[in-house]
Amino acid sequence: MKYRIQTKAPQQQYLQITAEFEVNEAVLSLQFPSWRPGRYELGNFAKNVRSFKVLNELGQPIKFEKKSKDQWQVDTKGASKVLVEYEYYSAELNAGSTFLDDKRVYVNPVNCLVYIPSRENEPCSLEIELFQELKYSGTLPLDGNKIYAQSYHELVDSPFIFCDEVESNHYQYGGVEFKISFVGIQNVPWERVLSDFQKFTKKQFEDFGSFPVNSFHFIVIVTPYAHYHGVEHLASTIIVLGPTPDIFGALYDELLGISSHELYHVWNVKSIRTVDLYHYDYSKENFSRMGYLCEGITTYLGDYYLMASGIWTPEKYFKEFSQVIQKHLDNAGRFNYSLAESSWDTWLDGYVPGAPGRKVSIYNEGAIFALITDVFIRKNSESKYSIASLMKRLYEDFYCQNRGVSEADFIRIVTELSEADYNDLFRKLVYQRISFEDELKSTLDELGLELFFSANPDPIARLLGIKTVVEQNAQKIASILPDSISDKNGLMLGDRIWSLNGQVVRTDFALWLNYFKNENLVLNIDRAGRAIQIDLPKAEIEYFNLAQIRLKDSASENTVFMRSSWTCIQEK
Repeated sequence: MKYRIQTKAPQQQYLQITAEFEVNEAVLSLQFPSWRPGRYELGNFAKNVRSFKVLNELGQPIKFEKKSKDQWQVDTKGASKVLVEYEYYSAELNAGSTFLDDKRVYVNPVNCLVYIPSRENEPCSLEIELFQELKYSGTLPLDGNKIYAQSYHELVDSPFIFCDEVESNHYQYGGVEFKISFVGIQNVPWERVLSDFQKFTKKQFEDFGSFPVNSFHFIVIVTPYAHYHGVEHLASTIIVLGPTPDIFGALYDELLGISSHELYHVWNVKSIRTVDLYHYDYSKENFSRMGYLCEGITTYLGDYYLMASGIWTPEKYFKEFSQVIQKHLDNAGRFNYSLAESSWDTWLDGYVPGAPGRKVSIYNEGAIFALITDVFIRKNSESKYSIASLMKRLYEDFYCQNRGVSEADFIRIVTELSEADYNDLFRKLVYQRISFEDELKSTLDELGLELFFSANPDPIARLLGIKTVVEQNAQKIASILPDSISDKNGLMLGDRIWSLNGQVVRTDFALWLNYFKNENLVLNIDRAGRAIQIDLPKAEIEYFNLAQIRLKDSASENTVFMRSSWTCIQEK
């Protein structure tokens, strides 16, 4: 399969794409990818396609018919070669998108390259014609203006960018060359960046013992506005992060966290795969209940390795993981949908807030599941094994043996490592609709840690049990805690609060609420254009208390030993 991408008018943000296929079929199916690996939802990339046409080797039009939202059927009429020409709109900039403007050409091939189903393992080439000369950053080598891939799978897993604003450096570990490129920022503090990246790379590498590829490329696209997104690939990751002034300041921990997370994905997801995702089908949803393995464990270990490698102190890690716990405790969805159900439904509404209190997250709740599982293995094996041991087993027994991991495999190996029955705990955490609070408390206790709760400093959350956003100079209710004083007295999502006890409020709502905290409250609101008055009694309960992990005052010698093994810091 041969492809060509042209950039004739970058200001219009359309790529001109030609795909060339040798054929011997009388009827040919052409498929556009419906999703991209790393994002478990439909992308429906065909929505960006215009001027779609099919020609034979003589350049003559061939009859075709669209059979679904992203598949076409072609009557080849004996043609030996088919040319597919179309334009692809490239105006979205994130870690998994394709983007064109007057300064850069950024392509995730999985967004924009049509293919023939069943021929994804054929060699591919991609020719790029630029509107001007630009520097190339990507995974596959650029030979002149062409990229060659062993298969369609490899090609669409190899994003690239052409842009002059690039600073790059590299380091090596275990015979693998790691390259870091920053796009859109200058004066990179390379000594600090290289030191930290080497630390978490070394620790992850040591736990697996080998790396699936010979080189890896971190490509960080820096935006002048706030952004946070990363996507894993076998030999690279694309990270989009901003705003520019904060990259090596307030956002530096975010840069390290997302980079560690995406590197870990090289082993977990790009190599270790569940049976449901072992063979990608780009044409439809690839459902799985095992998001706790794909994203939960990666989310947990991505940050954990920053502590284990010495980049973060344990206290810094406790603070970060406390935020994970906070999201769980603030989410009523934990009582309404299990982790397995939420994994399946990433394809339905997994990346948007969705219906209030409906679901949990394979990333957030998955990370808590991973911590509990890690400590379960450590406790029952007397710290001989850990979740890292589990992942190494999955890598050696499944990726290296060319097969996918099933749920039964996962449970079996945890049970083998811990020499304890893991079934009940697994079923509870993955399939039951529960709060993880009790399991978290006992897990932290095994490490000589505890959850400490303090009052929320935000009076809106603390006194009313709601969270608001400022919209059109008014306080709009964005979430309501079930059974809170606000819920019981009739406040609704979307209500706009415009006065409190006769005082007009705008962005100063929290200030006035604190002022009236010992009084009954009268709220006047705008509910979809209707003026409503809501009376609330004086607050007697505090809501949305803040959770914080901290060291217990005392711990046994065995507990200190296990905590030291977990943090990788020897305690005296």
